[in-house]
Amino acid sequence: MKKWIALAVVVLLALAGWIAAGPFLTINAIREAIAEEDTAELAERVDFAAVRRSLRAQVEDTLVRNAGIDAQDNPLGAFALGLANRAAGGIVDMLATPAGIGAVLQGRGLLHRISGGGIDPTDGYAHAPPPDPLRDARYRFESPSRFTATVHNADGDPVVFVLTREGLRWKLTDIRLPLQALIAPSTP
Repeated sequence: MKKWIALAVVVLLALAGWIAAGPFLTINAIREAIAEEDTAELAERVDFAAVRRSLRAQVEDTLVRNAGIDAQDNPLGAFALGLANRAAGGIVDMLATPAGIGAVLQGRGLLHRISGGGIDPTDGYAHAPPPDPLRDARYRFESPSRFTATVHNADGDPVVFVLTREGLRWKLTDIRLPLQALIAPSTP
């Protein structure tokens, strides 16, 4: 009887260890997929539909806040806001793809990444991708099913990558962009 209890405890500890290690394994797989430009592997680790929904909501919220209440009350302003939302939605749709996420994390241009062109080492104006975009990330479990990796962009603003657990697998489901920096009131 004691053997079965010990076996159950070992299995539970192994399961807890696997769940705890899952986000780190997923982040490592994302790093490797980006470095190897393997969009199929990146698609395995990222829930692009969820990322797309999140990014669209963030961009739409930012546009509405920047437009202000006066633009929303004005019919011409509301029309312009609708056009801006559609344009921003198209950009979000381009970014929320394996090539788009890889380009953002690598710091490369999206069209350059989609075209499959490499970086020419003799080109003095070419942008060299960072060696590891998540190198200085700060990791945190928000719950047993939610994990975040926070990095800072060039301006020092936090970009938060959110992974959620689905069963025993972890996937990137949200990217929280520092769009609030765009709507912060400027001081004279």
